[in-house]
Amino acid sequence: MSMPPLPPIPEVDLTTFLLAGSAAHGERPAFLDGRTGRAVRYAELAPAVDRVAAGLAARGFGKGDVLAVLAPNGPEWPLALLGALRAGGVVTGVNPLWTTGEIAAQLADSGARFVLTVPPFLDRARQAAGDAQIVLAGGEAAGTVPFAALLVETAPRPPVAISPADIALLPYSSGTTGPPKGVRLTHRNIVANVLQGMTGAAPTPRDVVLAVLPYFHVAGSFSGIFLALRGGATAVTQLRFDLEECLALVQEHRATILPVAPPIVLALARHPVVDRYDLSSLELVVSGSAPLSAAVQQECADRLGRRVVQAYGMTESSTLIAMGGRDPAVPHAAGSVGEPVPGTEIRLVDPHTGAEAAEIGELWVRGPQVMAGYLHNPAATAEMLDGEGWLRTGDLVSLSRTGEIVVLDRVKDLIKVSGFQVAPAELEAVLMTHPAVADAAVLGRLDPERGEVPVAFVVPRGELDPDAVLAFVAERVAGYKRIAEVRIVDAIPRSPAGKIVRRVLRDTIAAPA
Repeated sequence: MSMPPLPPIPEVDLTTFLLAGSAAHGERPAFLDGRTGRAVRYAELAPAVDRVAAGLAARGFGKGDVLAVLAPNGPEWPLALLGALRAGGVVTGVNPLWTTGEIAAQLADSGARFVLTVPPFLDRARQAAGDAQIVLAGGEAAGTVPFAALLVETAPRPPVAISPADIALLPYSSGTTGPPKGVRLTHRNIVANVLQGMTGAAPTPRDVVLAVLPYFHVAGSFSGIFLALRGGATAVTQLRFDLEECLALVQEHRATILPVAPPIVLALARHPVVDRYDLSSLELVVSGSAPLSAAVQQECADRLGRRVVQAYGMTESSTLIAMGGRDPAVPHAAGSVGEPVPGTEIRLVDPHTGAEAAEIGELWVRGPQVMAGYLHNPAATAEMLDGEGWLRTGDLVSLSRTGEIVVLDRVKDLIKVSGFQVAPAELEAVLMTHPAVADAAVLGRLDPERGEVPVAFVVPRGELDPDAVLAFVAERVAGYKRIAEVRIVDAIPRSPAGKIVRRVLRDTIAAPA
């Protein structure tokens, strides 16, 4: 299946592409710290980026060097990113929730020469950085370069030849299935993906985007930096996610677009605190990074009285593969992730035989947004990309009659019950409709008679009777899909992007509790 062609992709670097015309937006904020009110205005954005680039270059940062950013969302993040790219470098975002050992592994694997961080993370940055130079935002400390010093650099920015084929970003995959891998994304990959994203839910100069998704993750930087800048919108950053603060920021700044992960959609649909805030400015809630059930999506839309759509992508596709549109006049089926973005080809492939699948199959994707490959890992690259440029997503999907993609589950997570395939996401969606269930995850457990059986890990909301939950699910699914056991837990382990980290639960599931 091939979608309409993408408009011509300009042969420019990402910074030039994003800042084109930025000065025309004048004194409106490009980035605004929601907690402190610190702002970077469009008129000062390009000069500030040039000063950061010059400041980095004056301290030895050059073509192909890697800047790691270990910091929460804030105006310094995009300035550092764009400045490093303008200096000919590469940027890798680091998860602030990681341990010192995990941070050190990413810095070593990426070859980071500079690390941007903030005072609360400085000790871990020092321990993990090795020989890398530390740039400190929001303070000063011995042995570090103040980020403020970069912003007042007077040396001219040295000319650097940047090719669209050069690597721009080096995000690390979530690691839910093993050690994280560096994903090599070129300037052209990301420019193309931004153009693709602008066709569906394009921000405009009148929009305020609430940047609550972490910038180190591709979904956060794509929605809260790249799309916002290209559309001339204002991005209001949140230091770390807190539901009530998020709602207060929507109310205070009259946010119009809210990109989130499914757990936040669930909170918007059900948490009582939502009713205390004026969310009337919101026009669009976009859920991505992990599956969202049709029931919760519709529940949120009904409560807010606003359009709630899903976006679908992966780090290896620069972010976006498909998404629902912004136009309320265009129908969007709850539970679907929308149509493939322009310029994207898709195939459905039987994961067992490799043959083309007619109705349900693993989604394969080809387009200009597909990565250049993994860093230092040609074997993993060959597993993900075939010789013709098709990216194996690992997701089992179906297509609606209107061509929208419905993500059923991860191929590797399917549970084989008496020869039948059971998708955990389907059972999780059923569980989430139970009024006493706050969160849920389903995994397979080995069974001597049926091969595997589904086991549910459930976070209760108030009193919860496991037997009643078993009966609730049994009434709503075929016999072979019935859950064999409910285990009560305090929390479902999730990545910062909202994905269930199933490997944490698998360690506890070898035998009945």
